[in-house]
Amino acid sequence: MADEPLRILYLAAEVEPFARTGGLAEVAGALPRALRALGHDIRVATPCYGHIDADRWQLRRTEHHYTVPLDNRSEEAHILTGALLNSDVPVWFIANDRLFGSPELYLGEPDAERFIFWARASLEAARAMDWQPDVIHVNDWHSAIVANWLRTSYRRDPFFRDVAVLYTIHTLAYRGVFGQRVLEIAGIGEYGFIAHPDLPHLHRMVDLMSRGIYYADIINTVSPTHAREILTAAYGEGLDPMLRDRRDRLFGVLNGIDPDRYNPATDAHIAAPYDASDLSGKAAAKAALQSAAGLDIAPQVPLFGFIGRLNEQKGLGLLQGSLELLLSHHRIQVVVLGTGEDRYHHWLAAMHERYPRSVRPFFTFNEALARQCYAGSDVLLMPSLVEPGGTNQLIAQRYGTLPLVRATGGLADTVQDLNTYAGTGTGFTFAAAEMQALYGTMVRATELYRHAGLWQAAMKRAMITDWSWDRTALRYDELYRRAQASRNTRRPRSSYGADN
Repeated sequence: MADEPLRILYLAAEVEPFARTGGLAEVAGALPRALRALGHDIRVATPCYGHIDADRWQLRRTEHHYTVPLDNRSEEAHILTGALLNSDVPVWFIANDRLFGSPELYLGEPDAERFIFWARASLEAARAMDWQPDVIHVNDWHSAIVANWLRTSYRRDPFFRDVAVLYTIHTLAYRGVFGQRVLEIAGIGEYGFIAHPDLPHLHRMVDLMSRGIYYADIINTVSPTHAREILTAAYGEGLDPMLRDRRDRLFGVLNGIDPDRYNPATDAHIAAPYDASDLSGKAAAKAALQSAAGLDIAPQVPLFGFIGRLNEQKGLGLLQGSLELLLSHHRIQVVVLGTGEDRYHHWLAAMHERYPRSVRPFFTFNEALARQCYAGSDVLLMPSLVEPGGTNQLIAQRYGTLPLVRATGGLADTVQDLNTYAGTGTGFTFAAAEMQALYGTMVRATELYRHAGLWQAAMKRAMITDWSWDRTALRYDELYRRAQASRNTRRPRSSYGADN
């Protein structure tokens, strides 16, 4: 790396394996390790939730106890230190029994106070430990207020004055919207609301995500296509006018997967090992999944898998409209793994009753069964209406299972539609969020499955594609440099009422 290594403070409300409800935790547990491999000095700061077992994770209680201003009082914080799994990346666990003694990660209305405290305590932890960052990387609404502070109350603080901020939006729909008292809790009441002519709600409430967007030096979301999508009203969750204002600082960076963790050659959860040079174990993995699901052991029948939430956003409405039609005309099998809305539970249960040897839902989630589904399926269904990034399609490719996706967000960026004449492509894509489009694409996959040579060639292309975090880390390195270069530049004159 030509440039000097950076000191990066990485704030995440969830970090795998310590605390997880969604994809943020997996990113926070993997990306810092890849950045460390590039030579950066990176520290991760996260809340010390009540369920985190200090002995299990070999956390060390430090001597650093300090107070953090919160509303009209102070709260005590102390730091426990550990490391990311299988790495030397330090993790600072910010502890406060009143606010984070509960085992639950999220509590609803109290979360404004809880995460403002944690974000402020994370900044002050750097000062307490005399470790001055070059860049602070904040994620989602939980730590977005940091970008606001560094432009307002911390603006003249010599310890933080030159620190750049990168703000990553993982899920735009979760914005952290609270009442106006939050400004007082955060100690920025004197600066008032953000005013925007096209976003009247910002005059009446505190939208923490919008403050990250407005104040950060650089903003990114988790795929290039989604970075363009959120500039529109259809995907912008009501913040598209502000995102368009800042489009010159908005980028998309794809997430990655750990190629050692997701490796069919060494995965102990699957029936037989295999890799791109020897696919024979894939047949055994498929037979094992068919057996576990109570389906016919039929290698000639294409097996479609689905892993994820059973809701409208994940495309279950499209699947509901197309699956029965497909079953009436083609011999296929379907395994579904996940939980979600009752209507889809009832529908899948009814489909299993009608087609017991062809359709099997598992209304649960566990890692072992997910790996068996990745390895044993021929096609992974992801007909999502919205998918900012997604990692299931990356894991599927690693296991030689061809993704069938709607071309939106990260799915459009990571699955190349098959072209058998050109010998290119790693899956099947369709554009329109319509049942007929999904149905036609599933038929195309079913027909192609009859041609074993073409299918195996596509499997091998998918399996050797590099989706490692190393590639992702290089892109983030570029954005950190951009954030540093722009940290002292002021945005063009705008209609915003907040201090700039």
